[in-house]
Amino acid sequence: MSNSIKFDADKAPKPVGLYPHARKVGNLLFLSGIGPRDPETNGVPGLELTKGGNYASFDFEAQCHAVFQNVQKVLEACGAKWDDLVDVTVFLTDMKRDFSTYNKVYAEYFKDNQPCRTTLGIDSLPTPICIELKCIAVIED
Repeated sequence: MSNSIKFDADKAPKPVGLYPHARKVGNLLFLSGIGPRDPETNGVPGLELTKGGNYASFDFEAQCHAVFQNVQKVLEACGAKWDDLVDVTVFLTDMKRDFSTYNKVYAEYFKDNQPCRTTLGIDSLPTPICIELKCIAVIED
């Protein structure tokens, strides 16, 4: 893709596969799936596992805040800002349990900018997280 620019955000969690944090084509910025993992520890906020790998404690709201903060870090690394977002797709692993909490936290972050939004319930994500966002922003050249 000769007319696109790839971005890797040093302050965001490392991707779990071979892909960039974002790619800019023209004035569109496409963010790869961004989860709530802590960029420094790679841990999941609000999640504690037993030695056997089972859930000891779980805080979905903490994951929501963390995923929005990670999206912000990627946007900033690309020279974009929160208000540049025009489309947000969210993936939830338990729609029934988590949608109302997600909707509440989403409203805190998007009270001024209201991009288009799609929410999907899925079976799982590649790491022990319960939420992931895929975003598109419009930015100036």
